[in-house]
Amino acid sequence: MQFTFDPLRYAYPSQRRVIYGKRGMVCTSQPLAAQAGLDILKKGGNAVDAAIATAACMTVLEPTSNGLGSDAFALVWIQADARLYGLNGSGPAPMALDARKVKDMGFGEVPQRGWIPVTVPGAPSAWAELSKRFGRLSLKETLEPAACYAEEGYPVAPVTAASWAAAPKIFEKGMKSCPQLFSHWFDLFAPEGKTPEPGQIWRAPEIARTLREIADTNGESFYRGEIAERIDAFSRETEGYLTKEDLAAYRAEWVEPVSVSYKGYRVWEIPPNGHGIVALMALNILKNDSFAARDLTDTFHRQIEAMKLAFADGQRYVTDPRFMTVSVEQLLSEEYAARRRALIGPRALTPEPGDPSCGGTVYLCTADREGNMVSFIQSNYRGFGSGVVVPGTGISLNDRGNNFTLNEEMENCLAPGKKPYHTIIPGFLTRDGRAVGPFGVMGGFMQPQGHLQVVTNTVDFHMNPQEALDAPRWQWTGGKEIHVERNFPYSITEELARMGHKMVVDVSPVSFGRGQIIWRNDEGVLVGATEPRADGTVAVW
Repeated sequence: MQFTFDPLRYAYPSQRRVIYGKRGMVCTSQPLAAQAGLDILKKGGNAVDAAIATAACMTVLEPTSNGLGSDAFALVWIQADARLYGLNGSGPAPMALDARKVKDMGFGEVPQRGWIPVTVPGAPSAWAELSKRFGRLSLKETLEPAACYAEEGYPVAPVTAASWAAAPKIFEKGMKSCPQLFSHWFDLFAPEGKTPEPGQIWRAPEIARTLREIADTNGESFYRGEIAERIDAFSRETEGYLTKEDLAAYRAEWVEPVSVSYKGYRVWEIPPNGHGIVALMALNILKNDSFAARDLTDTFHRQIEAMKLAFADGQRYVTDPRFMTVSVEQLLSEEYAARRRALIGPRALTPEPGDPSCGGTVYLCTADREGNMVSFIQSNYRGFGSGVVVPGTGISLNDRGNNFTLNEEMENCLAPGKKPYHTIIPGFLTRDGRAVGPFGVMGGFMQPQGHLQVVTNTVDFHMNPQEALDAPRWQWTGGKEIHVERNFPYSITEELARMGHKMVVDVSPVSFGRGQIIWRNDEGVLVGATEPRADGTVAVW
């Protein structure tokens, strides 16, 4: 039977319900990846194994957002220990690159494409570290589903296809100036300039080979073996900066998660260099507010103002923690939150950083029958990242270094071996020392804003997980400018404008993030929800 339709057109509104399960659950923006993670649980793997399998599949199934050259972060709840572990899988700048060198090339800021913004990829090391410390199955078993999708092919999902179709135009300029570098992106992702249509089969056997090499060596080949040699050779051939020495020096880092108390719950994030602390600072400012209802102008005004103040501090102070001039404790202190809270008035403000020393990403979450839960996120940053693809490997490298500044007086200035301010943040919620569950909203600088909105929707307004994701979102983009989704209440948009906010209604939901949630209720039942703005699903057992 032949038929045609537009997979991105929805003539009638659809409604998603929360999904319940008992033995295991996987939520992410690609149904095939979620099913792969669930299959791992059914094979005897735990939530960590399922997270690794799902994350690896996402590099194949949603290459518009992440790849084998991505960074990654994870929050892992281990029920037997009754505690949360953090893993920072972000990489540093190459040792051959610094701010002065980039400025001498004529750049006023770190570019988005090419070799300059590429940092050491952390995702393969993150998978290996998670597997080694908490996994039950081998890395070979957990990466094989992704290798099979790459080798055998899969039908591309609609939202992914739409993002993919926009990418060639982004890299055309690079192709004209440096075809030796950017031609490999086109060879892999847009041969003859064509990207896959929704439902069209896409294959990448070179990604399958690389995944199996990573699996066979427990990640060592990527950093200290054959894959590292290939990355190094291509970098030297095309005048890049990433070397095999940079790769060999890297390993994903176990870190202590940071948190704040918010109205009876603890909200957890990865510490800097990630900007999860921005969400925590904003929640700290709002913790004494008693919101009468969500859809009130004052509710949104105070949330927006708190987020603006927190972002001003995050963008001023957050970087590689070795280079920060203020501490996490100072930024999250009650005294500092009180000082920032006092700045919120009846009119929109233009945020400035305070002085606390006074006084295009993919997200997934998993859970298993034993009570273990994982909040995991990985990203190439802007869409396909730098546009640099290592030939014959399928490795598309990130452009995470674009978040560095070239201002040598700032903490986040580009320097050799330094990690940049990082936007990808997994979240986690606990109460009375017990896991409630993982949550996340991917999407660049929207992420802390999405975290705040999900937490307040859940804690303040008692929404179920699907409602918390479905609710219309707002987004601060700088100064007094606030973007809202087109289904955001019109009357509140008008009232916020009268309070001094510069309001913009966006037609597309793309910039407002894509989230997933798994909560565990008091009976041990898993309650899952997936983002209506993406292609995702909740796979449940």
